[in-house]
Amino acid sequence: MKKYTYTEKKDTRSGFGAGLHEAGKRNENVVALCADLKGSLKMDDFANDFPERFVQVGIAEANMMGIAAGMTIGGKIPFTGTFANFSTGRVYDQIRQSIAYSGKNVKICASHAGLTLGEDGATHQILEDIGLMKMLPGMTVINPCDYNQTKAATLAIMEHEGPVYLRFGRPVIPVFTPADQKFEIGKAWMVNEGTDVTIIATGHMVWRAIEAGEKLAELGIDAEIINIHTIKPLDEEAILKSVKKTGCVVTCEEHNKYGGLGESVARLLTTELPTPQEFVAVNDSFGESATPDQLMTKYKLDPADIVAAAQKVIKRKA
Repeated sequence: MKKYTYTEKKDTRSGFGAGLHEAGKRNENVVALCADLKGSLKMDDFANDFPERFVQVGIAEANMMGIAAGMTIGGKIPFTGTFANFSTGRVYDQIRQSIAYSGKNVKICASHAGLTLGEDGATHQILEDIGLMKMLPGMTVINPCDYNQTKAATLAIMEHEGPVYLRFGRPVIPVFTPADQKFEIGKAWMVNEGTDVTIIATGHMVWRAIEAGEKLAELGIDAEIINIHTIKPLDEEAILKSVKKTGCVVTCEEHNKYGGLGESVARLLTTELPTPQEFVAVNDSFGESATPDQLMTKYKLDPADIVAAAQKVIKRKA
């Protein structure tokens, strides 16, 4: 198992804030809109340095999406910012009709995704957003794994033409990817090569998959770990290549098991390479109020749960 270390922990939302600020420096057409959560979305530096390109819409998320769609007609590249729940569930109609249907170049940037929003509870958490967004034709869906990758992804989507959903979170997590990385939309990142089981993880679950891989190595199990930061378009070639080698797969996500990364992988394997698969994801449930760590444990998203899933799926191999 390849050894990964880190010297600091940062929240992925701060990676977005740093990336947005840098994007503003690089391209004068980048504009930012926020629904009264500038501090939570780490948009302060952009707003301070480019006040003429920052729009504080207020608690009016549907209006924010409509304004963003309109700004693209004039050649602007709008980045919208609010919590993932309000970025998707609250404004799905506006995204579908005003952004996705006409392929508007809007970057929907969503913080506080998944369970790790923590104490704010189920009304502010969302575990359905990946499914909602990936079903929209033409929508790119990205869920990076740490601060550096989120910053790089933010800069990459500035260059990408078309609507994007960028998902990130609040808790501080290890920073373990390179600061100077090149982020390729739709290209998986091989975390560790192995032969016994493929573990496919996204977002906050990538570090937990690494921890699980270390535990599996102690048990004599050689895990191949892949970071799928782009859920749509899915890197089908990387997944099929890995699964052909290992013969089984575990998918890991901080999302409902219905509609997320696991289902995208299952669809691919069902049509191309039927393979035993186990899902580490929330089991068709809303969240609740507790600390992020408590929630990840209760909803079985810990490294130990990935280890158990890997052991189970290996036994299912033909």
